[in-house]
Amino acid sequence: MSEQRRFMVSSRSIRDGYASYDGDLHHHMARVLRLRSGDTVLLVDELGRSHQGVIDQVTQEWTAVRLVASSAPAATTATVPAITVIQGLPRGEKVELVLQKGTELGVHDFFLFRADRSVPRLNGDKLQSRLDRWQRIVAEAARQSERFDQPSVLWHPSAAAAAAAASGADLKLLLWERGTSAPLRDKLATLPCPARIALAVGPEGGFEAEEVEAFTFWGFMPVTLGERILRTETAALAMTAILQYIWGDI
Repeated sequence: MSEQRRFMVSSRSIRDGYASYDGDLHHHMARVLRLRSGDTVLLVDELGRSHQGVIDQVTQEWTAVRLVASSAPAATTATVPAITVIQGLPRGEKVELVLQKGTELGVHDFFLFRADRSVPRLNGDKLQSRLDRWQRIVAEAARQSERFDQPSVLWHPSAAAAAAAASGADLKLLLWERGTSAPLRDKLATLPCPARIALAVGPEGGFEAEEVEAFTFWGFMPVTLGERILRTETAALAMTAILQYIWGDI
């Protein structure tokens, strides 16, 4: 083929010089792209390693790839912050938009949590099913945007749990419509480039007072994006783009 296809894969699928795939990835390779034996592919795992491969066999159930070369993650001289988006679970497909577009914008990982004002209530098998789907969404977005890494998607049962999990970030921002009225650019202009940024966004309706207290307890700084009230999915993506423009790779 004239164009080498690129796929995000799990390192666990690679063993003894071969990689084998069934399910969604096999369907995409064999049924959608119609790849066949002899076609070359590039596999990138979640550790950032790249693997040059040649499709060895395609059956009804799986696709096998023979690896011909592997390389470690590319070294970079740029200092780009790792951004964690902490998103209160919104309704419908909004969370999927945040995951997809956030991955394209370079988000390092996502913490999703059940906020007091979250309408969806997930637990047990339903929660695991959603987590599997969300991970597939970021994997596809990473492949489409040709990233050499893949964000993780983690679930937290409350705002307090999510805030505590991100407490080690160098810069912690809480998008809150009742936050400080000082312009965001003034807040960020004097700060050094952080190694890790945590950005907390509420669901539809925003945060409850107790949730704001939990985030501020863990050192999150309340900020706003101006006088306009943005939808939850718009706020997360707008803030990510701003941070990537100031300190990242945009």
